[in-house]
Amino acid sequence: MKIAQIAPLTESCPPRFYGGTERIVSYLTEELVRQGHEVTLFASGDSCTTARLEPSCEIALRLDPRIKDPIPQHLVMLDKVRALAPQFDVLHFHVDVLHYPFLHSFVDRTVTTLHGRLDLSELKPLYSTYRHAPLVSISNNQRTPMPPVNWVGNVYHGLPPAMLPFTAEPREGYLAFLGRIAPEKRPDRAIEIATRAGINLRMAAKIDRVDQAYWDEVIKPLVDSHPNVEFIGEINERQKAKFLGEASALIFPIDWPEPFGLAMIEALACGTPVIARPCGAVPEVIRPGVTGFLAREIDELVSAVGKINSIPRERCRREFEERFTSEVMIAKYERVYHRLIGGVEAVETEPDLAAAAR
Repeated sequence: MKIAQIAPLTESCPPRFYGGTERIVSYLTEELVRQGHEVTLFASGDSCTTARLEPSCEIALRLDPRIKDPIPQHLVMLDKVRALAPQFDVLHFHVDVLHYPFLHSFVDRTVTTLHGRLDLSELKPLYSTYRHAPLVSISNNQRTPMPPVNWVGNVYHGLPPAMLPFTAEPREGYLAFLGRIAPEKRPDRAIEIATRAGINLRMAAKIDRVDQAYWDEVIKPLVDSHPNVEFIGEINERQKAKFLGEASALIFPIDWPEPFGLAMIEALACGTPVIARPCGAVPEVIRPGVTGFLAREIDELVSAVGKINSIPRERCRREFEERFTSEVMIAKYERVYHRLIGGVEAVETEPDLAAAAR
């Protein structure tokens, strides 16, 4: 198949540091190429890929100090996609909402993976207007607030199996916090849980400009006042393997409808169990008592820290290999692509682990 992958320009593919969507687009692109598809990647010019690269800006917009508004660059890219659309069998978009007005003449050959939260009220009129555009969710829970739309698949994220090696024994035994310093990620809770459990916490996270005040006023004073807490900052893939592999658990005390949660499967790939609040897609990813523990209250999360050694790290890695590799992800996306080409309408969902647990 001739496939176009259209990525956000905020980060490169793969991103230099943080960037969940662009990272998944990179894994998807490289695996499709490896399997013999003819792939064109629309992305920033500093992206690294074995596909044909159609650059739409010199470097990732987040790293370009000249860029104040990312929308114009994305519109230029999408106009290029529209012009080149006849070359492709399938066009796969990962840019949220900006592309819909460009799709009218070839919408039946497109699919859009929705990577973000869908519970914002302003999204409903848009998805009602473009309700026939084929969509893929990244969790069953993500779909909950949407009006009737054209779901053609539900595909969990996947990672290359060799990217994050299994660590049988965590040598340093700390809690790991990985992601962003943002109110919805609740790094303040991570600090409280680790402190009350009497365990060290290491925080590897980026600070976006929009969250700088939250870091300065709320989180940094907590870090400075708790000797068991170490803030590392953003880390790359090589550093991530050691950071997660040597942790006793990933702490994921979120307070928002997480669409998927890439950090959780990164931890499982290393054999590291997850302690999390059951928000959004979390109960679809983590099996309580098998690959981690889920609890809403701080007291229960603190208690879970003391039970983390009961989770076999080999079981965490096996869960990753069975459900969350790039090969598993690609197989599901290929079925979506074939449905588009064949004109078959079908909705594929994942087993609802949350419902099964109840």
